[in-house]
Amino acid sequence: MPVFGRSPAAMAVMAVTAAACACFTAAQAADPGSGASQDLLQRAQSLELHTPSIPPPGDEREYDAAGFAQIMCSAVFVTGLDPDFAAENVGYFTAPYARRAHLGKPVVDRAAKTVTVTVPGGLARQAKYLGTQGCVTFPLGSHRLYFQPEQVTPRLPDPDTEAWPMGDRLGDGLDDPRTDARLPAIDLAKVQHAVDTAFASPDGMTAAVVVTWHGRLIAERYAEGITPRTPLESWSMGKSVTAALLGILIEQGVYTLDQPAPIPEWQHPGDPRAGIRIADLLHMSSGLRIRSPYDPDFDPSGPYPEHFYLYTGAMNSFHYAATRPPQWPPGAVGRYRNTDPVLVNYLIRLGVEKRGGDYLAFPQRALFDRIGVRTFVIETDPHGNFLTQGYDLAGARDWARIGNLFLADGMWNGKRILPKGYTKFVSTVAPAWAADGRPVYGGFFWINGNSAFPIPQDAYYMAGAGGQFTVIIPSHGLVVVRLGHYKGNAIGTRDFGEALGQLLDVIPPGG
Repeated sequence: MPVFGRSPAAMAVMAVTAAACACFTAAQAADPGSGASQDLLQRAQSLELHTPSIPPPGDEREYDAAGFAQIMCSAVFVTGLDPDFAAENVGYFTAPYARRAHLGKPVVDRAAKTVTVTVPGGLARQAKYLGTQGCVTFPLGSHRLYFQPEQVTPRLPDPDTEAWPMGDRLGDGLDDPRTDARLPAIDLAKVQHAVDTAFASPDGMTAAVVVTWHGRLIAERYAEGITPRTPLESWSMGKSVTAALLGILIEQGVYTLDQPAPIPEWQHPGDPRAGIRIADLLHMSSGLRIRSPYDPDFDPSGPYPEHFYLYTGAMNSFHYAATRPPQWPPGAVGRYRNTDPVLVNYLIRLGVEKRGGDYLAFPQRALFDRIGVRTFVIETDPHGNFLTQGYDLAGARDWARIGNLFLADGMWNGKRILPKGYTKFVSTVAPAWAADGRPVYGGFFWINGNSAFPIPQDAYYMAGAGGQFTVIIPSHGLVVVRLGHYKGNAIGTRDFGEALGQLLDVIPPGG
């Protein structure tokens, strides 16, 4: 097996991270786009529709301040971190560390549950904690929300009274879910050693690792001050949750993968975006034009990327994404851009509300309550639109539960939650990405098609900025979660790769 820290993809992501001040994440270890071939770029150019690029309005410092305020609000009021620790170590994605020096120190008002960040000249951006829905960034110059927040709590028993996976009680003896006579014996001490390897470097800032095998929780470890129920920054792993929520609506007959996405803004005669299918959105191949730091030809000296603006703009993110012009025909070119998960979230809201459902409660009621998830926090824009493209937090065990739902092909406790075969869809390389020679992306899941991790190539995983991973290895029955503080991204991801290699040395395929 290759050593992850020395693989070409890993070296590429470290180099890119150093050059771009954390605009890129460890998820890019799965995407060789930073070293894109001329063939890849020429193919995209040949398919160009030559529509105009429309950068976000305003000053990027304003958006840095908005991102910083949101990150600090979530870190302090959701995760429970010390403000000084958070300002130094978390959430570089929408508030790059190097640019924080040009902003005022975040002002945390615990009584009002707000965080305010100023930029030179007196401009201020503020985020406010809303309870179970986390934090929201106010529009510039306003403290207005365009929706009524709700307090949505799990309808589940005390987790200490429920056995894993519906609860957190691991039991002992014959009741211990870590033992099963039907499975081959494994050396749990070696499994724990692999977990410890993920914590080997203090500078990696690993916060939590959980290992499940055929659904049994067999090993875990947490950093000081972190518990299994601590909601930690998770970033783009939320895209895979978006896939699950859309899958539930497909299972319920609301949508099909092959239908054109019924986005209201596209329902005008002759609109070329009307041909974008739901599958194209899940495949990150809608063809919509925005600037993303994951584009293989991204120029960091250009205008503020809309990929970030969909977090920091504090506007109606659904409408903004829906009004981006097409750059390529639908399904032709694969690019990692936030328009696509934002628009799938738009479809989720449309589908839930068309039936008279409660959109803000939908993730908890339709998914989380059914699989024992209690710590998940999904944040919204000022219009109450979920931003699961990355503003989400959850504890490591809950990420393991979601991973195991996909490992079981959408079944849970004998009941079908996701459509039969949906797991195969999300874990299969998207056609547009295959056409580019990049076998690394499926349906809001990354795929190990270029062996970025020392695990089988058919493994697939959720990935988020700062080294957040939920890895699903069907051939070995494994789900492995790693969460960490953003500052330790590169080193923590390297250690995690080594831990995965050790796990596969201990745990045989099959079983």
